[in-house]
Amino acid sequence: MTSYDKLEKRFERLLALREAAGVLHWDASTMMPEGSISAQARSEQLAALGTVCHEILASSEVADLLAEAEGLNELGPWQAANLREMRHMWVHATAVTADLVEALTKASMACETKWRSARSESNYDGIKPLLAEVLKLVKEVAAAKSSALGCTPYEALMDEHTPGLRQGLVDPIFSNIETFLPDFLAAVLDKQAAAAPPILPQGPFPAAQQRALGEQLMAQLGFDFSQGRLDISLHPFSGGTPDDLRITTRYDEADFTTGLMGILHETGHALYEKNLPQDWRRQPVGEARGMDVHESQSLLIEMQACRSKEFLTYAAPLMKQAFGADGPAWDVDNLYRIYTTVAPGLIRVDADEVTYPAHVILRYNIERALINEEMTLDDLPAAWNEAMQRLLGLTPPDHATGCMQDIHWFDGAWGYFPSYSLGAMTGAQIFAAARKADANILPAISEGDFAPLYAWLGEHIHGLGSLYETPELIERATGRPLDAEIFKRHLQTRYLA
Repeated sequence: MTSYDKLEKRFERLLALREAAGVLHWDASTMMPEGSISAQARSEQLAALGTVCHEILASSEVADLLAEAEGLNELGPWQAANLREMRHMWVHATAVTADLVEALTKASMACETKWRSARSESNYDGIKPLLAEVLKLVKEVAAAKSSALGCTPYEALMDEHTPGLRQGLVDPIFSNIETFLPDFLAAVLDKQAAAAPPILPQGPFPAAQQRALGEQLMAQLGFDFSQGRLDISLHPFSGGTPDDLRITTRYDEADFTTGLMGILHETGHALYEKNLPQDWRRQPVGEARGMDVHESQSLLIEMQACRSKEFLTYAAPLMKQAFGADGPAWDVDNLYRIYTTVAPGLIRVDADEVTYPAHVILRYNIERALINEEMTLDDLPAAWNEAMQRLLGLTPPDHATGCMQDIHWFDGAWGYFPSYSLGAMTGAQIFAAARKADANILPAISEGDFAPLYAWLGEHIHGLGSLYETPELIERATGRPLDAEIFKRHLQTRYLA
């Protein structure tokens, strides 16, 4: 075996163990008993897996194999890209000690578990000591990785989720959007106010019927329930593995619209995982290309495809059938107005696509300030409320709808939030390119047929895994680098045209 072949064997085992950790995380959010003993046991299990994964990756033998393999001349393009991704993972792993990995895993699991109850009680003071321990360890990781990667500590955290992402890309894009949003939002709200409000369907909408409708539409998109499932969790997410997909959502029996779009959003994530290159399963090059691309695939489905009038033309009869309803509230034009209503709100995951970037920019600015020690956790609630008032004109009445609403900081995922808005912009750009390449995509969606869209995505995004780095992947697929102007044009066309 060559040095490269030996590396493939090691990384196959490493990624299988990471898949196992992912399923344990899913179980902790959906099925695991709520008692502290169960949580402690799960924390130990995940810490053990994290430590073993770190030891596999950070061993001196892997360093030697990487150096030797990088001198080989006979590697093909997929193998060379795989080696590049292996090196990136190795740099991240070797920057931190096994003890730090274990400590952060345990602290994050403890904090996340406590967050579930603390959030429902809006108990920030109760969760703050656990969050402080997570933040302290995250800052240690960030400092170590920044030295290894030659970037700032916060950039090192972004790099964990979106390889290569730096503030030099994020700041101008976010500044562009932040400048654009106030006047645009005001114009959209004025236009809406001048029209009669949409008719809201009257509930209740039983969770069982919402689930049945969600599963019907998931299957229509291409989700295979023999290789996946849908469950309930406090915070919706998509997990599992490409061959064992686990989606979660939450239901509001007074309003089915948010739960349904949550399901479709997570289905976009899951189908990206499912359609990654089979030949490179459990190899770095076969993994998803960073969280910005991952979010682009979920937001492409939720925001671009499934809020279109074409999709609602197909889905409206299914919605009426699911809830045994009829009347003007269920007309396609009315449903389209509901799903494209812009209304500043407190909750990120329920936000419309116009106000959504404000939620992300708020989090980006705060978490960067916390990592850079320009702010403390004592300052967090007030800073959150001030930014929410400045950006959206709202003040949260409690911490549950304010700084405690997202799971990310409490489970150790710092540097993740920029991926959401970058994903929205990338999704808009990819969907525009797909429709330009195949004029049948939207007509097919109006009949519930997503095959043309997924054929294009399979060729240009999904089937390429991590063969190309993110900027090259986007430019190859769309013909240009990521461009905020395309996202802005999409918003202007949908909301002001």
